[in-house]
Amino acid sequence: MNLPLYDFLSAPLWLTNILHMVTLTLHFVAMNFLFGGLVVILLGKINSRWQNPAVLQYVKLLPTAMAATITLGVAPLLFVQLIYPRQVYSAAIASGWFWLLVVDAAILGYYLLYAAAFRKPLAGRMGLNLAIVVGTFLYISLIYSSVFALAENPELCRSAYAAEQSGWVFNPDAGSWIFRWLHMVTGAITVGGFFVGWLGSNNDDVHRAGRQFFTWGLLAAAVLGLIYLITLGDFLVPFMRTPGIWAVVVGIILSAGALHFYFKKRFAPAAAMIAVSVLMMVYARYHVRLLHLAEHYQPSFMPVQPKWSIFVLFLAFFLIAIGLVWYMLKLFFAPQKST
Repeated sequence: MNLPLYDFLSAPLWLTNILHMVTLTLHFVAMNFLFGGLVVILLGKINSRWQNPAVLQYVKLLPTAMAATITLGVAPLLFVQLIYPRQVYSAAIASGWFWLLVVDAAILGYYLLYAAAFRKPLAGRMGLNLAIVVGTFLYISLIYSSVFALAENPELCRSAYAAEQSGWVFNPDAGSWIFRWLHMVTGAITVGGFFVGWLGSNNDDVHRAGRQFFTWGLLAAAVLGLIYLITLGDFLVPFMRTPGIWAVVVGIILSAGALHFYFKKRFAPAAAMIAVSVLMMVYARYHVRLLHLAEHYQPSFMPVQPKWSIFVLFLAFFLIAIGLVWYMLKLFFAPQKST
């Protein structure tokens, strides 16, 4: 019996790349709201933290943000596996147990977020429970950074798996992912600070905390992003010749513009600038990945066998889901009618 071949793209590469970048950007925005916002409300200087109405409103949004983060994270994961099937699959197998434990971490975090939203934290310790949630998110992000960096180095993945086939392989080349991970973490805290400050714009303590994390987080993310660029080593000069470097420049300009509008409390244009700057980061990372894999694999050489019905179905449900999320947020923030 001949097994079916799966080494083909089910849509043109330009379309799968666009869908991957757009869905990944939406996933990052939701994740930043969730993880970054949690860090801000836990570490920010807020008087009577767990009695503050703005903090409690944010906490009530967290389970919905978790659902959006997971849902919006499925599509880009599928698209990146569609474009880089053997690389991602091999790296995930090598780190199999770490990869599978992501599910357990997500379930634990989800449960504790619901407990906090309903004001029923374990032993009544809201801060401790939410700190555990932050820990689960740090674990998930660390594993994803490690695995995807391993996928971009097929030779290292091959040698690591040959030496250890238990599924407990953790990417030994820390230099390839540590600063990328730290840049993403500080970026998430920066965006979380923006959202906390926006939702708490009428609450002095909360708005001040959000402003501080947004401002200093932006600076930290810029420094770590620069260090990450330097650690590209031999790939730095080739990267400077790609459109990715212009995406980095545009992202920096938009981030500075978002900070300007934030201080003027013009949150809508600031949010748009942040969203586009995240998209620019995703686009820059796309070019870095191409450079890492250039000697081993080029997705442009993959044959295309369109499966349009699947993509039309995906787009239809994707747009419906975006509309429903938007509608739920409108209901959540609508003025409550007094009875």
